[in-house]
Amino acid sequence: MVNAFVWGVSWWPFRHLQAMGLHPLWATAQIYVLSALAIIAWRPGSLRQLLRHRALWLIFLASGATNATFNWAVSIGDVVRVVLLFYLMPLWSLLLARVILKERLTPSSVARVAMALAGAALVLSHGEPSAGGAGHRAAILPDVLALLGGFAFALNNVMLKRESAQPEEGRALAMFFGGAVVAGVTATLLSTGGAAGVGWPVGLDQWLLPGLGLAIAFMMSNLCLQYGAARLSAAVTAVVMPCEVLFAALTSVWWGGAMLHPAVLVGGALILAATLASVLEKH
Repeated sequence: MVNAFVWGVSWWPFRHLQAMGLHPLWATAQIYVLSALAIIAWRPGSLRQLLRHRALWLIFLASGATNATFNWAVSIGDVVRVVLLFYLMPLWSLLLARVILKERLTPSSVARVAMALAGAALVLSHGEPSAGGAGHRAAILPDVLALLGGFAFALNNVMLKRESAQPEEGRALAMFFGGAVVAGVTATLLSTGGAAGVGWPVGLDQWLLPGLGLAIAFMMSNLCLQYGAARLSAAVTAVVMPCEVLFAALTSVWWGGAMLHPAVLVGGALILAATLASVLEKH
């Protein structure tokens, strides 16, 4: 629940850091550099594991893409819309599990896919940008990032399942190091070209301490997730994690003045229902 809360309200500090001169991509790189260094200091052998096992590098890339896209999306887009599109990950997980883990599709799983897609269509139907050119591209960027983030997170989860025999510290380092490198490299490339509104960090004296505080919060939330997920059933964990949507919705209304459109509410209910149906079928 702590992990879901931190992720659900993370849009607020990311937006404030951006206003101070630290783009979310740079903030993400800072967060995960510190986390990766902490893992290496705690378990030095984790770096050798990462270098030795090629499968961990796919987790590295998937985790990095997840964090970079999600943190960027919630900083510039409608928070509830972004989080709901991100939570299409059960749909991607199902398809990736079919390809990577050779799990078969069932009629009920196909029905869940249809439910999730219908929910996504409703979410996207509200507030769809009508402007053309650069304005249109800027308006749909959060949606694209959210969808990519959900797909990357699903790939990350499927690969974690496939590589469950690998030592825990090696998998953790792959995730944290990936978050640092993918976000950092993306931020560097975009800042160099001045693309997508990404620029070099400025105002170090303003954002350094808040950025460190956010890094500690994310590190603690990841530790809470690993502790809880190892001791709770998969069904309980899968039901608790979507509380992130609730936290994001409430705080975006209270702190950000957002309005929850009926189409978004119905679409979100369909997406979350597809997630819960998946849990109930397996248990």
